[in-house]
Amino acid sequence: MSLTHWQHRYESWLQLNWLHDDKAHDIAHLRRVWMSAARIMQNTNADPLVVLTACYFHDVVNLPKNHPERHLASTYAAEETRRILQQDFPDFPSALLDSVAHAVQAHSFSARITPKTLEAKIVQDADRLESLGAIGLARVFYTAGALGRPLFDSDDPLGKDRELDDVKWTLDHFQKKLLSLPQTMQTETGRLLAEHNADFLVRYMAKLCAELQGNLTDIDESVLRDFSPIPAQY
Repeated sequence: MSLTHWQHRYESWLQLNWLHDDKAHDIAHLRRVWMSAARIMQNTNADPLVVLTACYFHDVVNLPKNHPERHLASTYAAEETRRILQQDFPDFPSALLDSVAHAVQAHSFSARITPKTLEAKIVQDADRLESLGAIGLARVFYTAGALGRPLFDSDDPLGKDRELDDVKWTLDHFQKKLLSLPQTMQTETGRLLAEHNADFLVRYMAKLCAELQGNLTDIDESVLRDFSPIPAQY
């Protein structure tokens, strides 16, 4: 059975059975994670069915960022993925269940589980890429709105004279987590993609800081120098 056929079956199952209201973690998100994973997976020995399956079910249990068991969500998702595959996809190769479950469990940033297989490393990298670039920018502010969090501190947007607090200020999340993601990537391709898209977030920060200073046409070059993951450019 082709990967495309499996993908169509997974999407059909999710449309019928996956109950969720988080638009930052919808089927479109799962599809994008798979696209990124497929790119990272090129010219490797990774099992594509394991990667595809983990990409589509890694958020089958997804708890809000402020939930007390958020760090356990990927473990619950791994258990649920195994149950779904055994119950609703009986033709799925049983020999791959452990590999899929591990990739699902290890994908989460908050779980802090080290991926032990190439497939798990690829899925983790692909999911983390969703937090960077234009999509990452949209998702972080969507999530902040859902949680009712302010966007940024207009007087000190980069937290130069205060402690960073991404519960209070959404923009602080860039420095608290997002800009450090390239350093956590498990694959070389993932790291290069993460650096490129983290630079997009830095450019947004530079534009925002310029606008807050009344400059609507330029960017704050000092932000690029201080935060770009590709410093040789500046």
